[in-house]
Amino acid sequence: MFTVLVDRLRAAASFVLALSCALLLQACAPEGSERGPVVLAASSMQEALEEVARAWTAQGHPPPVLSFASSSALARQIEQGAPADLFVSADTLWMDRLDGKGLLASPGAREILGNRMVIIRPATGGSPALREPQAVLAELGDDRLATGDPDSVPAGRYAKASLETLGLWPEVAPSIVRAENVRAALALVERGEARLGIVYATDAAASREVSVAAQLPADSHPPITYPASQLASSAHPDAAAFLDYLANPAAMEIFARHGFCTATTPC
Repeated sequence: MFTVLVDRLRAAASFVLALSCALLLQACAPEGSERGPVVLAASSMQEALEEVARAWTAQGHPPPVLSFASSSALARQIEQGAPADLFVSADTLWMDRLDGKGLLASPGAREILGNRMVIIRPATGGSPALREPQAVLAELGDDRLATGDPDSVPAGRYAKASLETLGLWPEVAPSIVRAENVRAALALVERGEARLGIVYATDAAASREVSVAAQLPADSHPPITYPASQLASSAHPDAAAFLDYLANPAAMEIFARHGFCTATTPC
């Protein structure tokens, strides 16, 4: 419980720091805007979106300001007036919530990416063969299973849906560690503080400290989609163009290399 609290405090502090930096950049930017749009994005996108932003900047654009956290935390910050131009969520629920409150710019959100769910364990060297989820979770015993909070974090909701479909939820629910976001769940497994975790395939690919033990069937949970939208409050001149760039073939190639599902590399 203490570890989870610490992780949540760290996640909150990181988000506040990122937003503070965004506010500072907005305040200090000269007329004509010398910084790019502020982008709030699901934590699972971090490495990939940072690379996309570098590619965009290399074309002569001001660098976007990126802030990563759980989709739920970001959506709530937007509701509270966070200074941002774009939002990229790890599911449609939080995007639809903002749309329902009139917080998205017209024409609304577009789905740009997909992902897969996997069960991970601390890496022990080598590439162990994948097993069935039921067999892997049977090893859990009295240990802990880390994933995003199923009540709010998209990764946790996908994980719960899959476990319910597979008939495993009642058995493993008491062992669930409800992390603030999927990267916090990944960190628990990396540190050996949870024996297993359920994260996106892209999170597992981004870490050398974990290995994939099993893949959750794609039809055991709702389709994983990443919708992106400009916010109604955004006035940045590059916001719409950067949103378009996220669906550009060059950006899609970067996302695919990081393991995301795209139109040309479907799940």
